[in-house]
Parts: sequence; C-alpha cells; structure tokens
Amino acid sequence: EVAAAGSGGGSVQAGGSLRLSCVVSGRTFNTYAMAWFRQAPEKERKFVAGLYRTSGRTVYSDSVKGRFTISRDSAKNTGYLEMNSLRPEDTGVYYCAAGPSVINSAIASEAAYAYWSQGTQVTVSS
Repeated sequence: EVAAAGSGGGSVQAGGSLRLSCVVSGRTFNTYAMAWFRQAPEKERKFVAGLYRTSGRTVYSDSVKGRFTISRDSAKNTGYLEMNSLRPEDTGVYYCAAGPSVINSAIASEAAYAYWSQGTQVTVSS
C-alpha cells in the first residue's frame, strides 16, 4: 500500500525559508509525478509546484515562481519543496501529492493524483 507523509512546516518571518519533505512509502516513486498544493485559510486548495513523471521537468504557479523549488531524491523516496523569500500570502496548509498516471497536461489538477500526504502548516508573519 502506498502512503505519503509530509513534514517540515513551521512559522517564519517574511523573507525566511523552509523546506518541506514528503516521503512516499510502499513503492519507488521515481516514475511518479509529484506536486505540492496549498490551502490558505478559508480558500480553496491550489496548485503550487509540480514535477513531471518521466522528464523530471518542473512547473510552478506564478505566485511562487523564482522563490520555490520542487525536487525529489528517488533513492530516499522523498520529495521536497524548498521555499525561499517567504511572504505572508504563502501561509497555508501544504499537501504533497504523487501519482503513477499523471499526464503532463494534468500536472496541476488535484484529481490526477492518487496519493496525498496529510497537510503541514506553514505560517509566514510580516
């Protein structure tokens, strides 16, 4: 059985950095697409960053482009989201998602992912 577990959230001042981790157990996930989504208070969950299944190409939402980096270490079955120059508007609950059958055009679609972590809270104060 595949499971995903996220960690690394916390509270930081604006301009600070955090790194989120997501361990996907049960299978090697080097052939999976993975992504990070976040949900701000009283808002819908939104796509933040994605890593394509086969090419390893990355894609980001406009709001985090240039500040966040998604990556994975296949040997550790772990994905990461490096977040720099954090802003108060980055506050929210962050979820990682992984899936073996995500086509490139669906990289930002929640419905494309089979496995989800529990959320991890990120709070950025001004």
